[in-house]
Amino acid sequence: MVDPVETAHEQMHQAQHGHRESDPFPRRMAVLVSFLAASLALSGIGAKSSQTSYLTHHIAVSDTYNFFQAKNLRANLRNSQAVLLESLPGADSPAIQERIKTARAEESRMRDEPGGDGMKQLKVKAEENERERDHAFHAYHGYEYASGALEISIVIASVSVVTKIKALGFAAATIGFLAAGYALAVYGHLT
Repeated sequence: MVDPVETAHEQMHQAQHGHRESDPFPRRMAVLVSFLAASLALSGIGAKSSQTSYLTHHIAVSDTYNFFQAKNLRANLRNSQAVLLESLPGADSPAIQERIKTARAEESRMRDEPGGDGMKQLKVKAEENERERDHAFHAYHGYEYASGALEISIVIASVSVVTKIKALGFAAATIGFLAAGYALAVYGHLT
């Protein structure tokens, strides 16, 4: 005699196997989710890298402007020294004239020292670090937007498998591929 429970198990097993082979949609969605998850991981790495670059350049900007301000203070001090020496009685004496000349030369060197770190050179360096910092800041936000879209597309793809609504799967694929493309554009500095 045939056991009906065993027969039912066999039929359910065959139905499950047959259904999987005839409907490749869940398998395709699994591959899509894998691609989206890998893209999300890479986008997260890019975001962290951009965030680190932003912080590094932000600190460099701050340090450079602090150095600039210190130079400015010293240059103003030398200028005040020269003005004070010029206002003294007997400012015509060679010793005082030499001190005035030295103070003016030091002030000039503080403001512009080609090949060195005068205020003019420090300002250029700070502005370059600001540009790099701002670029890293925008890249970070680009990666964050891409990561958010990738997360949403993974959720939509998962829902499409559970509900068996293929339109959701196509929407997830579209959003995911656009987000991955945007992350690549951010990486390639195209945005």
